[in-house]
Amino acid sequence: GLAPPEARQTCLICSSPGRSPVPSPPGSPRTQESCAIAPLTPSQSPKPEARAPQQASFSVVVAIDFGTTSSGYAFSFASDPEAIHMMSFGYTARDYYHDLDPEEARDWLYFEKFKMKIHSTTDLTLKTQLEAVNGKKMPALEVFSHALRFFKEQALQELREQCPSLPEKDTVRWVLTVPAIWKQPAKQFMREAAYLAGLVSREDAEQLLIALEPEAASVYCRKLRLHQLLDLSSRAPGSRRLGERCSIDSSFRQAREQLRKSRHSRTFLVESGVGELWAEMQAGDRYMVADCGGGTVDLTVHQLEQPHGTLKELYKASGGPCGAVGVDLAFEQLLGRIFGEDFIATFKRQRPAAWVDLTIAFEARKRTAGPHRAGALNISLPFSFIDFYRKQRGHNVETALRRSSVNSVKWSSQGMLRMSCEAMNELFQPTVSGIIQHIEALLARPEVQGVKLLFLVGGFAESAVLQHAVQAALGPRGLRVVVPHDVGLTILKGAVLFGQAPGVVRVRRSPLTYGVGVLNRFVAGRHPPEKLLVRDGRRWCTDVFERFVAAEQSVALGEEVRRSYCPARPGQRRVLINLYCCAAEDARFITDPGVRKCGALSLELEPEPAEGGPNAAGAPPGRREIRAAMQFGDTEIKVTAVDVSTNRSVRATIDFLSN
Repeated sequence: GLAPPEARQTCLICSSPGRSPVPSPPGSPRTQESCAIAPLTPSQSPKPEARAPQQASFSVVVAIDFGTTSSGYAFSFASDPEAIHMMSFGYTARDYYHDLDPEEARDWLYFEKFKMKIHSTTDLTLKTQLEAVNGKKMPALEVFSHALRFFKEQALQELREQCPSLPEKDTVRWVLTVPAIWKQPAKQFMREAAYLAGLVSREDAEQLLIALEPEAASVYCRKLRLHQLLDLSSRAPGSRRLGERCSIDSSFRQAREQLRKSRHSRTFLVESGVGELWAEMQAGDRYMVADCGGGTVDLTVHQLEQPHGTLKELYKASGGPCGAVGVDLAFEQLLGRIFGEDFIATFKRQRPAAWVDLTIAFEARKRTAGPHRAGALNISLPFSFIDFYRKQRGHNVETALRRSSVNSVKWSSQGMLRMSCEAMNELFQPTVSGIIQHIEALLARPEVQGVKLLFLVGGFAESAVLQHAVQAALGPRGLRVVVPHDVGLTILKGAVLFGQAPGVVRVRRSPLTYGVGVLNRFVAGRHPPEKLLVRDGRRWCTDVFERFVAAEQSVALGEEVRRSYCPARPGQRRVLINLYCCAAEDARFITDPGVRKCGALSLELEPEPAEGGPNAAGAPPGRREIRAAMQFGDTEIKVTAVDVSTNRSVRATIDFLSN
């Protein structure tokens, strides 16, 4: 097959009257209720203990690569893990919306590139809104769950076709990809959307894994053979230069675009062991993965712990909002300079379908950009744009171009915008420069010295402009830059492999310092006088930041941080503990600059044993101990708890969204 399993990240939802609002997911922890707690032992942090993670059984892994500009899913059966079945979709939502009558379009909401909202929102909650291209809003949770539900239905349909005897319940391990630089609220948001979409239930939460995108790419790159890699550092003499397009390539892209219009699948076979490049590596070797996607650049540095074994993260995930959409934004700003920012804003709001048409035309030309391309590019303007501009401004677009100070864009005789290749490449520069700056900043860190290999992955890594710029900037420093073939699918394939063996990344770095506020015995001369609290004749220091894990601390998978708490009141049914975080490693108090409340640990308690009744742990009467165990070495922060008096599990959750 020719079509890659990707689809533009678009979502089309009918907004006709009668739609019921989405209720809050059942069981979601809330922080409105205030429950007092008393630390059982406000002592020094005990040494973390390691516990082997328990893995649920499954018959098939289904991974969903939920991207900013493209998405897809893939699966593999546990009985045949080397065969990865890739699924693709066309631009149905985009094309459907584009073909709607303007009156009909008012009943529909068209969302595109909405994943970035989750990354950029600083106060993300379950009630966060997304804005459609026509300005109307809808809860982001509903939009995300709508898209995930579509992937679920398509995947299960394909599984039933390939394996009719496969039972649906408890046999699928789902994997969702997210950028590694996403914070805990965004990861929890994706999990909440998956619950609402019906991928898994809260009771079977372990059936859903969150995979970090550069980690997934790293896992897949281990399987690559040399013929599946493009080494930018040593291209063969006489080979076609980056950015040039031959007739075969052009025909291939046209055929691929046609195939995108229908649902299509293909199967990839991966190595049962490791690829040739990996076979050359030794324990201790270090490499970087730069995931250049639609919305972000996501960087990770891994060290090989053993030639065919696990990986260790050397520095916390880094990167930023430097994705392919930055080029689209630069084009929009260029149009604003020519036709006026107010006009572009009005046109997007009042003619949303025509704006989508214009972005499609630009996307097609953007993909042909390259550092060695000669000749200008023509970009079609929709008739509605030309007509709307004339009615709004009183003159035509050709006049606007003549009056504009933008000399690199002209009006062609075919009735199109004619942009010089230099002008097109300039649209890439802010984003490409940002990506290179992020890579160089990470390479300068002392923790990652010795990195000699860079894997360039993600959809934006297909860009000849980006490939050339990265090689030109980093190649002279001795860094070997490698691009996998089918680079846009690297994360999706790797997510399937991660779902098969989630323990492959054994050690990660905590991106932040996490802890709670406690009372410690007041020590004159060490504690500030304003923190003194006298209670029952005892002197306490308030607001002490008790650290669970420090920023940049190495945390192994399955490693636990344990704390014990006792309820403040007899009969208390819930313990709620505020969590705090900061970027610094040495914060002393929860009131220090940079320390903020980031979530809440909730412990749901069963009724206490009857007075004089059996006590499993032999604890003294009236002193009920709840022991919580937190894990910071996985892709999400996890917590479990047990009631020591009964030795029963306590329902424990960490909520980062109701802050």
